Amino acid sequence: MRGGAVVLAAFTHAGAELAVRLAGALEGRAFVPERCLLNGTELLKGPVGDWAEQWFPRARAMVFVCACGIAVRAIAPHIRSKTEDPAVVVVDERGRFVIPLLSGHIGGANRLARQIAALTGGQAAITTATDVNGLVAVDEWAADNNCVIENPRGIKEVSSAVLEGQSVGVAVTEQLHPAPWPVTLWLRPRVLTLGVGCKRGTAPDAMMAAAADFLSGAGVSPLSLRAVASINLKADEPAIIALAERCAAPYLTFSAEALQAVPGRFSASERVRKVTGVDNVCERAAVLAAGENAVLLRSKARYPGMTFALARRRPGRA
Repeated sequence: MRGGAVVLAAFTHAGAELAVRLAGALEGRAFVPERCLLNGTELLKGPVGDWAEQWFPRARAMVFVCACGIAVRAIAPHIRSKTEDPAVVVVDERGRFVIPLLSGHIGGANRLARQIAALTGGQAAITTATDVNGLVAVDEWAADNNCVIENPRGIKEVSSAVLEGQSVGVAVTEQLHPAPWPVTLWLRPRVLTLGVGCKRGTAPDAMMAAAADFLSGAGVSPLSLRAVASINLKADEPAIIALAERCAAPYLTFSAEALQAVPGRFSASERVRKVTGVDNVCERAAVLAAGENAVLLRSKARYPGMTFALARRRPGRA
């Protein structure tokens, strides 16, 4: 399930009461028209379609406490793909039936529907074929295990094969390899951290190209990046910020003291120490961002005005 808020919309007094209850349990925000305002709600201004347009690109999940038709019409103009859309769930104002409408697996709507049903004592109406047949949905497994699906068009083919009892090919790795099966669904676990150092004012396009070359040389998919990291002196560096955004990964920065305290052997540079207060930025930042038991996969690589390093949490460790 993607990041963002859980937002709820209701249009009757009974629906508003349920929305407030669910918002409290889901740490969400409940929106209602002015006539239904009560403690714990926010004003839903204008048509529900305008509200949907505002939140569809930003929300982690949208819950409509109303008839299905209202929700369908509100979200229809904004639907893009199962890898981009938020979870959308509909629940009647009495909480008896909870229906995941959109992004059941990757977005987590099926899981959210079950959670809401448990809160209301209602029934989650799950219609996805794998769930109905008690099988593992590969796209839901990917979301649950923090993997990015590289070729989402393969989901349908793999799921269809599973339903027919056939063998399927699913590769879960950050490594770049030739496809081992005629149809291979690639799941990229987000386990890598990219450490970056650069000169002030580095061009974003140059950094994108250099980072792509570095990751390709390391033999790993950029989809497996879980963070981009550097020193806090570079917290506002546009090129690194743009790189993190391109990789859909958080940008983490650390103080010179925190970086210098990272245990291990790193490529030391007196020149870097004089400028930043620490002997190495990219390697130390990559390891620190990776967390406990991290291993440096690729040490410092120099590009014009930039350095990169790659780390991974050691497999099998906590």
